[in-house]
Amino acid sequence: MMGSPADEPGRVNEGTVEFQHSVTLSAFYMSKYEVTQEKYQAVMGSNPSYFSSGAASGEVQAKRPVESVGWYSAIVFCNKLSISEGLTPAYAINGKTNPSEWGTVPTSNNSTWNAVTCNWSANGYRLPTEAEWEYACRAGTTTAYYNGASLSGSAVWYKDNSDNKTHQVGKKSANPWGLYDMYGNVYELCWDWYAWYDTAAQTDPRGSSSPAGGRAVRGGSYKNPIRWVDSSVNGNREYFRSAGRSSVDPSDVLNGADVGFRLARSSL
Repeated sequence: MMGSPADEPGRVNEGTVEFQHSVTLSAFYMSKYEVTQEKYQAVMGSNPSYFSSGAASGEVQAKRPVESVGWYSAIVFCNKLSISEGLTPAYAINGKTNPSEWGTVPTSNNSTWNAVTCNWSANGYRLPTEAEWEYACRAGTTTAYYNGASLSGSAVWYKDNSDNKTHQVGKKSANPWGLYDMYGNVYELCWDWYAWYDTAAQTDPRGSSSPAGGRAVRGGSYKNPIRWVDSSVNGNREYFRSAGRSSVDPSDVLNGADVGFRLARSSL
């Protein structure tokens, strides 16, 4: 069941943004950690991260998550990594799967890059869909958080314990399926265009076809409080919940140094 029940504390009560609905997913793989700065540097030849130095005591700088990276750059990374490992790239722009043929990564919203297609049967790396992300985050649980109705600092880097910066991946406790930092550290980019949910039961949903809402991000970041008081909208919100949703412009790299990503694959 994707989304949240109407009585879940901290949910967004706006239209069908979090409407609970049945989803069936094909098998997929999800990376254990968020993509690190050292991995991004190795594939892309540069490290765009704002937090490129100053790791917390006892932590490895290169193993902090990459951030300040836009959605367009994330799909380039996915295909470059796939090609380097001899895998079939998932993404194509104008029918081409080699990012060297795509041109310069756009710095503003770009209709050509927004029309990117995904080969869902390819064995290369890609971003998870929102449905895949939530399924992996929940790890079989049905509560607001994978560790119950409330969230503790042992599972998440957030405003009150992060010292206002990212941290080495894997330092907090994993969810029941062994995935780290599903909550906090950095928001994680997903494939989907952000939109209200279709309330009908679905199989392998992949989001809206309209770019109006930006690309979805999940999981919250080191900057967020567990509870955000927003009396102007719907009262208290809790964005770390498994059903919590937000979005960014796909070209946005000036997003507060708190957006990164993790990888998915349809097959090995």
